[in-house]
Amino acid sequence: MATLTKLEACLAEAPAGLARYLEVRQQTEALAARLSAEDQMVQSCFEASPVKWHRAHTTWFFETFILAQHLPGYRPFDERFRFLFNSYYNNVGERPERTARGLMSRPSTDEVTAYRRYVDAAMERLISADGGAAAAALIELGLNHEQQHQELIVTDIKHAFWMNPLRPQYWPGPEQAPGAVTAMRWQEHEGGVVEVGHGGTGFAFDNESPRHRVLLERFALASRLVTNAEYLEFVAEGGYQKPTLWLSEGWETARVNGWRAPLYWEQREGEWFCFTCSGMKKLEMSEPLCHVSYFEADAYARWRGLRLPTEFEWEHAAAQENIAGNFLESERLHPRAAACGQSQLFGDCWEWTASSYAAYPGFQAAEGALGEYNGKFMCNQYVLRGGSCATPQSHIRPSYRNFFPAQTRWQFSGIRLARDVGRRPQAGAHGR
Repeated sequence: MATLTKLEACLAEAPAGLARYLEVRQQTEALAARLSAEDQMVQSCFEASPVKWHRAHTTWFFETFILAQHLPGYRPFDERFRFLFNSYYNNVGERPERTARGLMSRPSTDEVTAYRRYVDAAMERLISADGGAAAAALIELGLNHEQQHQELIVTDIKHAFWMNPLRPQYWPGPEQAPGAVTAMRWQEHEGGVVEVGHGGTGFAFDNESPRHRVLLERFALASRLVTNAEYLEFVAEGGYQKPTLWLSEGWETARVNGWRAPLYWEQREGEWFCFTCSGMKKLEMSEPLCHVSYFEADAYARWRGLRLPTEFEWEHAAAQENIAGNFLESERLHPRAAACGQSQLFGDCWEWTASSYAAYPGFQAAEGALGEYNGKFMCNQYVLRGGSCATPQSHIRPSYRNFFPAQTRWQFSGIRLARDVGRRPQAGAHGR
């Protein structure tokens, strides 16, 4: 990624805790460095936010939850920012409507940069002074929060540039020769009573705990993600016109929105193209499918006579894998074809699961505003696992639970198929 010389110098001299803080903060600035002030103000849909807002909100998090509480004598950069850059923390106070984030031309991009530098200087004082275990835990939460927003910067600006008639390029991704599609195999798992959830070492969000036992029947997961070529068969055979494949709400959502293919796909004179962070490209058939909703993933699985895995099946399988793959650090910002032997359980695309986002047995949200971080969203959402090509690698782990509403398509979300062991695809289904 692009780097900032001043921060590089600080990183070289900083102790471990401060170096990690500066590294994460630098990554955000590197993602924004290719964007103009005008680019950073765009909000192209309800789910997305302007890049300038992401940069300010992540800074607001450190100021509001850490510096104000743990650095004696700290004075806010601008008292008005407490309101302006609050996202959804009702315990903190009022906030602007989410849809209004793209209407705020002030503060300027330069002022947001100054805000980040001001807070970084204060955080450096706090970290260097060792503010104690409570502050250290909050700092780690703040860094993981910022990594979430780094991924959102990529997905949000991609959608903004897609909406731009010029279809501009955000990131000059490396060219890659078309890859051969590795055969999909089935990897069987015995199931039984297994433990899932965060194991207690290292950072995790509260929604990953408590660790608990679940009963899994024998199941099998596909050895890789569904490819563009495989999904194109579903499109070509009228999958978007067959209501029997779709959940009722999914069928209505697809009908009302005119869905005929994944987001960012476009057909020109009989040939398919897709929009990427590097601009419009010919659809590469061997690459993993991405930018589909839960409804599309579920319909495709049903068309194949198969199903999506539960989040617990996915985690049980992933716990046996090394965390390696195509992440943000690859600087590709686009899924790539599975090489021989790669499972793609981590990176490339978030994987929809059949599991509704709900609390684990014994879950208790933290007291105060930070208790609003995850718990209050445990309704009308589905769980995704594994990370994507826009996820920082240090941010992901087998127990990580991402979640979005079923109609969400602007994230790098793809499909991994599952089936019950001993059960074959239904007669007439498109199984292989």
